Amino acid sequence: MYHNPVLLKASVDGLGIKADGVYVDVTYGGGGHSKEILKRLGPKGRLFAFDQDEEALENKVDDDRLTLINENFRYIKQFLKFYGIRKVDGILADFGVSSHQFDKAERGFSTRFDADLDMRMSQKGIVSAYDVVNSYSYDDLRRVLFQYGDLRNANAMANTIIMSREEAPIKTSAQLKEVLGRFLPKHKEHKILAQIYQAIRIEVNQEIEVIKEFLMQVPELLNPGGRLSVISYHSLEDRLVKRFIRSGLFEGEPEKDFYGNVDVPLKKVGGLIVPSKEEIATNNRARSAKLRIAERI
Repeated sequence: MYHNPVLLKASVDGLGIKADGVYVDVTYGGGGHSKEILKRLGPKGRLFAFDQDEEALENKVDDDRLTLINENFRYIKQFLKFYGIRKVDGILADFGVSSHQFDKAERGFSTRFDADLDMRMSQKGIVSAYDVVNSYSYDDLRRVLFQYGDLRNANAMANTIIMSREEAPIKTSAQLKEVLGRFLPKHKEHKILAQIYQAIRIEVNQEIEVIKEFLMQVPELLNPGGRLSVISYHSLEDRLVKRFIRSGLFEGEPEKDFYGNVDVPLKKVGGLIVPSKEEIATNNRARSAKLRIAERI
């Protein structure tokens, strides 16, 4: 079961769709955002969609205007070029993990089920959660848990994992939970487990690197006046998007010319958009969503 798309109307409105335009949905999932884009396109419009998860291909809608590409969106420019597309009028990205992936126990994404440590968004992925937990050094484990999970006990957690795996490999989510049991007080167990899973998942799928690589290609792909519409779910992602829209960089400040002007490729459109209380009530995964829209100058 795929989720109801988060911020559906606002994110697609943000693209300012032209009937004969060319658009890209880089996170196809259940196809919710893509279906809404197709509704607004005329017969000559085109939509390219990406999803690295093989299971998402089962949701492809039967529409000649849609091309669904089973690849990671970090390769957006390369694959659009393959299809003869060098410029597009809008790009939409929803960085959330689909509820379908959470709900399939064997994928290992959810804290609700006991499953092998996997968490790969694409089954072609080389590194799994098992590899992160059982082969990463203390420093790398600590970095992953602290940077991607905001876990204050990252040092002690990393140490505990390493001591435990010396006795025997940690193969399943139940074993990982047992190993880290002393860091999981009953009243906070679900929250802390979710942070641990988030940290490992981001590392397994290189999510931060992927987002950076994707954003760097956006200005070159968008026509002048073309739009970028991005939904993020945690502060790391949102900070990257916000900084890139503002400065075209992820750190530091853009260089100024002789007159003190900066050459920034995008400009923000409107302010930050968050879901309404009504949407959060009907779709819990919307609670942390943040939408930012930008336009190619």
